[in-house]
Amino acid sequence: MINITLTPLHYIYLVFIIMIIFAMVKKKDITLICILGIFILGIVGTGSISKSTMGVFNSFVYATKELMPTIFIISVVTAMSNTLVASGINDEIVSPFKGVIKNYWVAYWVIGIVMMILSWFFWPSPAVALVGALFLPIAIKAGLPAMGVAISMNLFGHGIALSSDYIIQAAPKLTAGGAGIPIGDVISASIPLVITMGIVTTTVAFYYLRRDIKAGIPLSQSKIIETTNNREETMLITSKKLRRVLSLLILVLFAIDIYIMYTSKLQGGDATALIGGTAVFVLSLVSIFTYKEHSLEKITDNLVRGLQFGFKIFGVVIPIAAFFYLGDSALIDIFGKI
Repeated sequence: MINITLTPLHYIYLVFIIMIIFAMVKKKDITLICILGIFILGIVGTGSISKSTMGVFNSFVYATKELMPTIFIISVVTAMSNTLVASGINDEIVSPFKGVIKNYWVAYWVIGIVMMILSWFFWPSPAVALVGALFLPIAIKAGLPAMGVAISMNLFGHGIALSSDYIIQAAPKLTAGGAGIPIGDVISASIPLVITMGIVTTTVAFYYLRRDIKAGIPLSQSKIIETTNNREETMLITSKKLRRVLSLLILVLFAIDIYIMYTSKLQGGDATALIGGTAVFVLSLVSIFTYKEHSLEKITDNLVRGLQFGFKIFGVVIPIAAFFYLGDSALIDIFGKI
């Protein structure tokens, strides 16, 4: 049996957690609260203003190092997805589902499920471009409003897929790192929560959406259809056969990744590295066929754009992670033994 003695640091940490939760309920940004929490913990722990000030910066550096694999995987996958959209391969990946959509309720569930599957591999934000560009006009013609498409994509993508994230494993890695527990424990414990959340949110959202559609709420969507009908003209790979071959190759490569992850029991950083390496390979290969003589420059450009996106997303996360990492061994790494 382990005896734990609560100190003022524990109570201060708890107070700031409560403040963070309260601010989130009020839909306020919590960056400043986290920075103040780190600083006050440093003052109470070290008794030095200078060390506390240094600790704020060092905690940011520590959090960035811990998050770097996650930032990189999202950046690389974003760079890859940008190339897939430009080439038109994304259209071929989701095209088998086009013939299934006959009415608005089929559109809602098919778009959501496709979004969820792609988000497991590409993360939700890049997957939006892969799914939205093709499915939006089809869904509107089937009677599903644009808002319904957005609801479906976000609930299944940013909701279910991001909450589970069993392929890339970036989201559970954040939770596991902040709590100081194995990532496998986080994944296994989240399964019933994700299933419950997914069933409740998607079903309730569809109920209210169906009610609004039956009520005949007017929606003007002709401009959306016009702007997405000429997609074929913007594809840089003009050969439909080549696009299909490359899309099939991409699906096979990621299927092999899943098989390797399952047989070798890869989790956490190893699983992220496998998906990331495959994404870099796909990015390079598709860029050669898409941009031809300009592929060398375009690969670099897309990687830079991906990194910009990754750091833009995690610029908000780093101060928050810096605070919560203090709940584990990071406190000693940043402020010393206190």
